[in-house]
Amino acid sequence: MLQRVLEATLRQTMMRLVRPILGPAVPVPLQRTLIAQAYRSSTPPRHCRFENISVAGIPATRTTAGDKPTGVVLYLHGGGYVIGSSRTHRGLTGHLARASGCQVVTPDYRLAPEHPFPAALDDAEATYMALLDQGFSNSQIAVAGDSAGGGLSVALAMRLKNKGLPLPSSLTVFSPWIDLTQQALYSPEREPVLQARWTEKAAKLYAGAEALTNPLISPIFGNFGGLPPLLIQVGSEEMLLNDAERLASAAQRDDVQTTIQIFNSLWHVFQVHSGQLDRATQALAAAGDHIKDHLAA
Repeated sequence: MLQRVLEATLRQTMMRLVRPILGPAVPVPLQRTLIAQAYRSSTPPRHCRFENISVAGIPATRTTAGDKPTGVVLYLHGGGYVIGSSRTHRGLTGHLARASGCQVVTPDYRLAPEHPFPAALDDAEATYMALLDQGFSNSQIAVAGDSAGGGLSVALAMRLKNKGLPLPSSLTVFSPWIDLTQQALYSPEREPVLQARWTEKAAKLYAGAEALTNPLISPIFGNFGGLPPLLIQVGSEEMLLNDAERLASAAQRDDVQTTIQIFNSLWHVFQVHSGQLDRATQALAAAGDHIKDHLAA
C-alpha cells in the first residue's frame, strides 16, 4: 500500500517538476541548472564513495560501494545529449555500484549544442580505451547508460566493433534512446517525464550537420551482430517504449544475447528512484546481476 502511494507521488513529482523543465522553450543552460536541482531527490545508498577523477583528460566521477570492486562499469548518463552530468546521476550510479559490486566510472562527456556529434561518442570511446590502458581487460569492463546514454552505450559498442577493438563484457541500458528520427515513438496514455518536442530539438542539436539516421547517432539503423550480451529495461509509461522493443528485436535478429524487461506503469529512467521505490531497487538489482554474470571471474 505504501509503495503504491509512493509510486503515485513520484509520478506526480515527475509530471509537475521534471516534465516542464524538459520543454523546447526552456533554454538549455537553464535546463542544466534546474535538472541538477531536480535530481537531488535521487539519493545514493549509504557509505557510497564518490571521487572526482580525470580519465583520458575527461572529467569523471568514480563511484564505489564496497571495499573490493570486482570490475568496472563505464556509465554514460542521460539527458538528451544536452543536459545531465556525473553529479546528477550519483543516486543511480551509487545503487548500481552496490548492485554490481563494481566501481562505476561516469565521464562528463561533452554536451551539445556546444559540442555536437561525435564529441560525446569520442569521449565515451576515449574513456573506455583509458580503462583498458589502466590494466582492466575488456572482460572486466561493462558499459551501461540511461536514455541518451543508453543509445550512446550501444553506439560505443558498435564503433568499437567496427574498429576491431575489444568489446565490453556486457551492455545495460535503461530507457534507451536509439532512434533520434523519432519516426516510431510510442504514445502512452500518460508520459510523466518526456516531451517529444524537446527530444526533437535535442536530436537536432546533437546531430548537427550529420543525418539522424547515422547508426552512431541512431543505433537502430546499424548492425548489432557481434555485440555483447544486452539487458534493456524500460517503463510502460514512456514514449521510448518502442525504442526499447525495437532495439531488443533488432539485437535478437542479429543473434545478440538479449533480455528486455518492461516495468508496467513506470516511467522514463525510473531507476533514479532506487532506494525509495521497491521496483526501481529491484530493477537495479537485476541490472547488477546481469553485469556480474558476464564479468570475467
